[in-house]
Amino acid sequence: MANLTVSRHFVLAALTGAQQQGFDTDSLLRQAGISPDLLKIDMARVNSAQYSRLMQVIWAEMADEFMGLGPRRCKTGTFATMCALVIDCPTLEAVYHRAFQFSALFEPAACMRLEDDGDSARLVTVIEGRFDDPMHFLQESLLVIWHRLGSWLIGQPVELSEAAFSYPRPGHADEYRHIFHCPLTFDAPDTALTFDRRFLSAPVIRDKPEMHQFLKTSPADLLSRPDESNTFTGRIRTLIGRDFAKPLPDFEWIAAELHTSPQTLRRRLKQENTSFQEIKDLLRRDLAIYFLGRPELPVNEIAHRVGFTEPSTFHRAFKKWTGVTPGAYREGDRGRIL
Repeated sequence: MANLTVSRHFVLAALTGAQQQGFDTDSLLRQAGISPDLLKIDMARVNSAQYSRLMQVIWAEMADEFMGLGPRRCKTGTFATMCALVIDCPTLEAVYHRAFQFSALFEPAACMRLEDDGDSARLVTVIEGRFDDPMHFLQESLLVIWHRLGSWLIGQPVELSEAAFSYPRPGHADEYRHIFHCPLTFDAPDTALTFDRRFLSAPVIRDKPEMHQFLKTSPADLLSRPDESNTFTGRIRTLIGRDFAKPLPDFEWIAAELHTSPQTLRRRLKQENTSFQEIKDLLRRDLAIYFLGRPELPVNEIAHRVGFTEPSTFHRAFKKWTGVTPGAYREGDRGRIL
């Protein structure tokens, strides 16, 4: 999944607090290997490794895990301390209760509260005090981090039945389909994630040495690199691979490899808010962006590598994905190295 990309929106959102506090955001971007010029392209994307590095740079430079979005600093090490407290929990339910108890010790709190109505469970965002979060980045980060941390601790994805947001549908809402893999609701009473309560009884399978390794790149990697290994989307991406220069496997072969029928696979992909064609298109897009970051590769060679027999067809497809031609995109990316 090293070639997954992240929308420009989330890059700008992550920098909101730093910008408000007068930090040199161009310097932060360059430290993460991201060209500030690239972000002038409305539909630009960065790869997951760059985004992960940007999170780490922001936290390190600001010494604030709230990234300047809160009325107080969340000191470096707070997330790691929470993880150290939850690793000994027996079940996911215990994890979420203990994580909330720890996070609620700080005022004002920014965390998630577990609610259980007997059939389904909800993780509800709790934001107290005056957080200056105009792009909802902190709220959305809480959703992603708490969900993916829980999934990692029990060794399986907590399948979501709904992701709800207490604000209107934003222009980049389509990105959420590939983050949460579930139905989305906007203008909801709360910002929350809903899932089957059976996941609450799932045992924690990770140990302290695994947590020590996990914390070397977290929570940055949780935000940038979803573990899709147990989703049909992720498994299909793996089966397709990265070599689009040769004929791709057809849908029937993919279904057989996944030990399911084509009809069932289509239904599961619909539940994950995607389709086989979209998976192929987005994989092509992400690979093209990755290859454009390698200046030694001519654009025509990149077109071939991502499965286009005609460079002109590739140019049209790339402009549809990003709003600009491959050449213009590469030009915008030139300033990424210090």
